[in-house]
Amino acid sequence: MKKLVLSTALLVALGLSFTSCRETKKTDSVEAAVENAAEAAGEAVEEATNAAEEAVEEAADAASEAVEEVVEEAGEAVDAAADAVKDKLEEVKEEH
Repeated sequence: MKKLVLSTALLVALGLSFTSCRETKKTDSVEAAVENAAEAAGEAVEEATNAAEEAVEEAADAASEAVEEVVEEAGEAVDAAADAVKDKLEEVKEEH
């Protein structure tokens, strides 16, 4: 019985000594994971920046178009008002 206990203890000791050497690979994988996370974060920031730039450009284009439309409508309103004033002046001249 003593031989069985001693041989089991020897096998356990040998098994633990071989498995404890695997810790070095974990540090490498942690470093790689940190680098991958940093790269992914950098790419996400870059994509967000590009999306924001596109949104600003689109908003600027839309605002520019809106201003042009307002200016055109204002010009048309001024022309219409000028025509109405001329018509009224002609009516007043004809009455007198």
